[in-house]
Amino acid sequence: MNAHEIDYHVYGEEMQYVEIELDPQEAVVAEAGSFMMMDTDIKMDTIFGDGSNQDTSVLGKIFSAGKRMLTGESLFMTAFLNIGANKRKVSFASPYPGKILPIDLSEKNGKFICQKDAFLCAAKGVSVGIEFSRKLGRGLFGGEGFIMQKLEGDGMAFVHAGGTMAKKVLAAGEVLKVDTGCIVGFSQTINYDVEFVGGIKNTVFGGEGLFFATLRGPGTVYIQSLPFSRLAGRVLASVPKGGKDRGEGSLLGGLGDLLDGDNRF
Repeated sequence: MNAHEIDYHVYGEEMQYVEIELDPQEAVVAEAGSFMMMDTDIKMDTIFGDGSNQDTSVLGKIFSAGKRMLTGESLFMTAFLNIGANKRKVSFASPYPGKILPIDLSEKNGKFICQKDAFLCAAKGVSVGIEFSRKLGRGLFGGEGFIMQKLEGDGMAFVHAGGTMAKKVLAAGEVLKVDTGCIVGFSQTINYDVEFVGGIKNTVFGGEGLFFATLRGPGTVYIQSLPFSRLAGRVLASVPKGGKDRGEGSLLGGLGDLLDGDNRF
């Protein structure tokens, strides 16, 4: 694959960003909306697909970009190329509170599987594709459908985890059970499946969902404590109905709505 060799530094704690140092003619590709800042002599260009150039034919490029649509991403990515004579820097920010995880694909046997919205940026030459699930249960109940993202190549890639991130190294045959939304990614040697929680009380009153993921080693798994779907769900649940503050937490509460004429009989 021969992806560009890039240097980097991750800054911050809860709201991190990654600063990437590019030598002349080195480039990095990123998802739209992740750009933060850059030096002069960095040329920004919108590209069709991921820029890995595995298939240079027109149909190959269309197919590569079309696969990205299945993961809910844009057909296009943004490339940042250093056209100057000296080293230059470009930075990309996390979309919500959490951690940025650097992945050296050369240490992952050239492939890493992650949640479809976890990818942040990567050295140009890294392929950003899709990983189809071959198991019906995983596809229907895995929380991410039949599709996850796969990062392939020999360069650096960066993914984002919400909240606090945990790294688990599983021995051969060792099993870890995880909430499906809490998976950030895992090495290709991990066997991933989805199981039914079971039990009437757990199903009806558990409040933790009907299914969880089972990850079987050997391999490395990365877990996030705050999936964006969980964060968004809590925010939406707290939004006042009708777009108006309903007075939760106040002494008047619902009585306040009566007094200000919000309720009508």
